Amino acid sequence: MIKSFRGGVHPNGNKVYTSDKSIEIAPVPDKVIIPVRQHIGAPASPLVEKGDEVKKGQLIAASGGFISSNIHASISGKVIDVGNYPHPTFGVCTAIVIENDGKDEWIEGIPTTRNFEDLNESDILEIIKENGVVGMGGATFPTHVKLSPPKDKKIDVFILNAAECEPYLTADHRAMIEYQDKITTGVKIVMKILKPEKCYIGIENNKPDSIKSMKQTFSDISNVQVVSLPTKYPQGAEKMLIKVLTGREVPSGGLPADVGVVVQNVGTLIAISDAVERGIPLIQRITTVSGGAINSPKNLLVRIGTSFSDAINFCGGFSKDPVKIIMGGPMMGFAESNLDIPIIKGVSGILALTKNEVNSGRESPCIRCGRCIQACPMGLNPSMLSILGQNDLYKEAKDEYNLLDCVECGSCVYSCPAKRNIVQYIKYSKAKNAEEAKILNNKISAKEADTKGVEAKTSVEK
Repeated sequence: MIKSFRGGVHPNGNKVYTSDKSIEIAPVPDKVIIPVRQHIGAPASPLVEKGDEVKKGQLIAASGGFISSNIHASISGKVIDVGNYPHPTFGVCTAIVIENDGKDEWIEGIPTTRNFEDLNESDILEIIKENGVVGMGGATFPTHVKLSPPKDKKIDVFILNAAECEPYLTADHRAMIEYQDKITTGVKIVMKILKPEKCYIGIENNKPDSIKSMKQTFSDISNVQVVSLPTKYPQGAEKMLIKVLTGREVPSGGLPADVGVVVQNVGTLIAISDAVERGIPLIQRITTVSGGAINSPKNLLVRIGTSFSDAINFCGGFSKDPVKIIMGGPMMGFAESNLDIPIIKGVSGILALTKNEVNSGRESPCIRCGRCIQACPMGLNPSMLSILGQNDLYKEAKDEYNLLDCVECGSCVYSCPAKRNIVQYIKYSKAKNAEEAKILNNKISAKEADTKGVEAKTSVEK
């Protein structure tokens, strides 16, 4: 019997808009805007200049460090600008703008044909790194890093996160029905790298077609188990999924590897399969375009750098004026005000919501009802965290109320009758603590540099 995680909420899934819509290939846009930041970690460094001709799959920005990721051209054409452009999560970011030449030509050598079984683990990891694969559930952590746990962390369980618990989103659901071969290959590749004893594929039971498809697909692989999970948000959060499937609890401040687990998303495995067996970089992804204001909601296979407006127009535009545009899901996504922003590697959905779909209302003081505490899957006190953040007591929030354990799932906001912006206050507190830590580290570094300078000078004088 599956034991659920603590807390959580049950928002209306609203997946009916697109759950039965097959993945459609979106038209290649007239131009793409490709930011150099599409991942957690250091931004990539542009390798092209205005006026350069590029081809599809060409490396156009190089990884900026170990925790970083390469960026590739998603179309062939001419670079018409390298400059600052609106970004869906960072506000403004350096981006490479490519004008489509209508040829859609691959760079020489892509696609290729390889069998992952002929490659060793280090070669596979290098291929994943070179092809810019990142986590596509939204977190965008570089995949080659995630698949390289410390040697003292024995990984015995691999989890394919197929919960897709956010309302409206059905990209993973459709992929599990239509892209079984790539998912199978991706699972086998990851298991070759990690060598776990067991693989779990966790799917919420509101996706019976996906469960059936995956059970048929993996029926002959004994150490892969497809598990039907009771639908509850935020089931797709790593720590929740690990708890439900293995009974293990990631410690405060810890990572899944600390309990012998690695988790990857469905879209990530498809990208791994494309990169390893065909040499294709991460230049496209499946994105759900949905919501009550979209004329014809769809699941799209869309090129990275395509604008939100181009994707929405391919779905027939707006049937009514949207009250809110969201990148991702309604619980953890980002509200957007500019439809010219590009689809990047982590954009799992574009939602255009009507007034009836938005939980609007004026924020009021906390009434101490405790609903947010009951809903919090991490066992925190969101009410207190929001009050501390609102009053700039962010150090107390971190030191006394485990601020950094918050996964920002939004369950507290969903359950709050006072309509408090709890997650925003928490994000603010995290940002302020990070800012102070950075200042402190810089001061320490400067002090160390001064000390070394004095030591060097003293040595020379002697």
